[in-house]
Amino acid sequence: MTVVVHTRAELAQALGGLPDVRLVPTMGALHAGHVALIDAAGPGAVVSVFVNPLQFGAGEDLDRYPRTLDADVELCRSHGAAVVWAPSVADMYVGGRPVVTVSAGELGARYEGASRPGHFDGMLTVVAKLFGATRADIAYFGQKDAQQLALVRRMVTDLDLTTRVEEVPTVREPDGLALSSRNRYLTPDERTAGLALSRALRAGTIEAARAVLADADGLDVDYCELVDPDTFEPVAGPPGRIIVAARVGATRLLDNELTTSLCSPRERSSKNVPVPALV
Repeated sequence: MTVVVHTRAELAQALGGLPDVRLVPTMGALHAGHVALIDAAGPGAVVSVFVNPLQFGAGEDLDRYPRTLDADVELCRSHGAAVVWAPSVADMYVGGRPVVTVSAGELGARYEGASRPGHFDGMLTVVAKLFGATRADIAYFGQKDAQQLALVRRMVTDLDLTTRVEEVPTVREPDGLALSSRNRYLTPDERTAGLALSRALRAGTIEAARAVLADADGLDVDYCELVDPDTFEPVAGPPGRIIVAARVGATRLLDNELTTSLCSPRERSSKNVPVPALV
């Protein structure tokens, strides 16, 4: 049975009967990508549902962000979660905005951090609080938000946290679009335009990816770069992670893919090297 709790006292009581704490941090509006995280955690998962105001900047969509707690709880229940923790802002940040926060440093100032100043500081602050409040043994994060994942791992290392971070592969729609809670904002035409991101990643090289995006209509591309997966420093060639961000209408989309070969898709075919598959 899934227990829904809101306060720290209720959380402590609910966690008391668990042999370990396998945490899935979310901001709600759960979809199949979150389901993959819950399933990876296995029966008895603890799912947090909290729309964190610290990671939204001026003019961003905090008020517009979807809040679907009843549906989220039903989805968690159907996948065997033990606890859903849905705290209020007042319960998460007792006394108001915290005085002491986590800084994402130089790694958090690149790419998404440059486009959304302060976003990663707010994300790391709430993740640190989630780890502390739940005493999580393991926490599960999606590959889709690759820079976030790299920062959480770095925080765990740098601050000697005991929570183990597990990466779960990106979940995609049948047409290739990476699942995101913000996909619901897309019109049919915008959704079609957004498919250029996954097409670019399938092109296999950073040059080919940029060419796909340059030819796409309806995209305002922020960046398309090849980076080291851990540091997010630019690299000249594989191995690396191609990261891309673009605005489609009013919605910002992210995607990424590991790449290990410099050869083009045609060269891959001639060498029997598989093009990365969508999963």
